[in-house]
This record gives sequence, C-alpha cells and structure tokens, in this order.
Amino acid sequence: MKKFTPFKKAYRVLGIAESFREASSTHASLAGVVMRADGIIDGFVFGKCAVKGMDSTEAIIKMYQKLNRNDINLIMLNGCIISLFNIIDLNAVSSFTALPLLCITYRPSEGLSENIKRRFPDDWEKRLEIYEMNGPREEVKIWTNHTLYIRRIGLSLSEAKTILNKLTISGKIPEPLRIAKILARTIIENFTY
Repeated sequence: MKKFTPFKKAYRVLGIAESFREASSTHASLAGVVMRADGIIDGFVFGKCAVKGMDSTEAIIKMYQKLNRNDINLIMLNGCIISLFNIIDLNAVSSFTALPLLCITYRPSEGLSENIKRRFPDDWEKRLEIYEMNGPREEVKIWTNHTLYIRRIGLSLSEAKTILNKLTISGKIPEPLRIAKILARTIIENFTY
C-alpha cells in the first residue's frame, strides 16, 4: 500500500458515489471525482453496477483502472452498501488499488444482517460475509459539528478525521463525495439503464 499522509499540501482523493431510481432502474450510475486536498477538481470517471447485484466491487475497481493515474492517494466511498444491497468489498478495493480507503456513512445503524437474510434468500451468506469483512464503523465528529460513521483501511483514526475536516466545507458530506453524488444523480436523471 502506498504511504499516505493527510498533511501533504495537495494529495488527491478519488471520491465515488452512486444514484439510481428504486422503482425503475436495473442499474445504478456511479460517478467518481478526483479532487486535490486544496479543493481543485482534476478528473472524473463514470461506471455502473446492478441494482440488488453483487458487482459493485468490480465496478469501482474498473473505474479506478479507467482513470489510468498514479497520482491518486486515497479512495473515498459514499457507503459500502449501495444500489439496494450491492455490497462493496472494501478490502478488495484497497488491496487492488494499493491505496488507503475511507468509507463514510451518515447515520447510526443497528446492523443489517436480518434485512440482508430476508431480502436475499439465495445469496445472503455471501453478501453477509462481505459486509462483516468490512468491519465495524467508527464514530467521528467533524469540525461542522456533524457525526460521521467511517470504515478505514490504511489510515489511523486521526488521519481519517484530518481528511474529513479538510474536505468537508459545510454540512456533513466531504466535497469529493458531494460532487460525485450530484454527478451520479444527473446521469441517472438524464440517461436510462
């Protein structure tokens, strides 16, 4: 894994978020934003994954490969359960890219095990295995006074908090993820999957 420090002036983050229409989409749009720590955007990438599928990990890895860049220092994900339980294998993404990873959610949760078992009787074991391998979330309060729930790979808790404080301008969503979410939503509203 590449050595990373959040105190470097212009490290680059690839932030990835998704959007889909629950009632009518078979696929979700994925958008990635490459943003420097100083707020400059210098890249975009797009992908898709199946709603209720098991292909989100592969889709995110393909997005990273499409960028064909060696200057990205960190992967940031807007949650690890996307597109109606298409669960991202955080360890696989971090391992393949050789980059630290920060996965962010915004609400406390009692856990999703029973929901996964009920909704996916044919493959709940595999989904639950990936979900549990992602590990527990940690609670972090950022400078905007919002509480985030994070999973991290290759970063200390202090480094993760420094990154979140630097990349969150207002509210609770870090800028790379906020912009990626807007892009993903725009794609889903303008194109049909």
